Amino acid sequence: MTDYVIADETDIQPRDGTIKLHGPAGFAGMRKAGRLAAEILDALAPLVVPGAVTADLDAVVRDMGLAAGAIPATLGYRGYTHSCCISINHVVCHGIPSDRTLRDGDIVNIDVTPLLDGWHGDSSRMYLVGDVPLKARRLVEVTYECLMIGIAAARPGGHLGDIGAAIQAHAERQRYGVVRDFCGHGVGRLFHDSPEVVHAGRAGTGPELKPGMIFTIEPMINLGKPAVKILDDGWTAVTRDRSLSAQFEHSVGITETGCEIFTESPLGRHCPPYA
Repeated sequence: MTDYVIADETDIQPRDGTIKLHGPAGFAGMRKAGRLAAEILDALAPLVVPGAVTADLDAVVRDMGLAAGAIPATLGYRGYTHSCCISINHVVCHGIPSDRTLRDGDIVNIDVTPLLDGWHGDSSRMYLVGDVPLKARRLVEVTYECLMIGIAAARPGGHLGDIGAAIQAHAERQRYGVVRDFCGHGVGRLFHDSPEVVHAGRAGTGPELKPGMIFTIEPMINLGKPAVKILDDGWTAVTRDRSLSAQFEHSVGITETGCEIFTESPLGRHCPPYA
């Protein structure tokens, strides 16, 4: 049985398996944090080019967050020492910024989570580096479509399984693999909380979607099979078959009538190529 609790918007509640239902103050906090996340991702668009150093992009994320009065939630999280995750080509998620330079034809996911006034704005976006092959561009397009189809399925009175079922159906029609090892999650005052939002499944199953729920939807879609493995650094997840992978992520809240996206791009940079 799923337990729901009214969130205390002034303090951090325990990570105890309950699903928090937020009020106007929580939604307002998430709008501010989410907008900052989107502004950071917007600012990165002209910087993600051949020759860019991923550590330099990480510094931009850190500096923009600090300048806005936020701190990067990943910095120091479980020993992680960077301000974002940068995942290139066959890296599914949690790629670590380094002295690696981006190359013409790469596809890149950048995942940011500024912590602003106690609220986590969690979002990621794909970028195309130079002249990207058509099959990679198509994977990125379909992954964005999966995100938006999943968001469209997030309605009060529905179920979490509706989101995963919609994403899985769209991805598998293109013969892509949907990663199961990582999922979306509750977010707000806590970086990661209940519920888990799996991006594959059966409609009508899982916890009921109720107004006040806040969580991420972040499908990871592989050009090949769904299986992943973790590298020896303990963070970087890659496709087992070395196929390309793409991901988009939004933080959303369930309203009385539908779903609000907190991390939408103010500049309309939703899916590359970006203007």
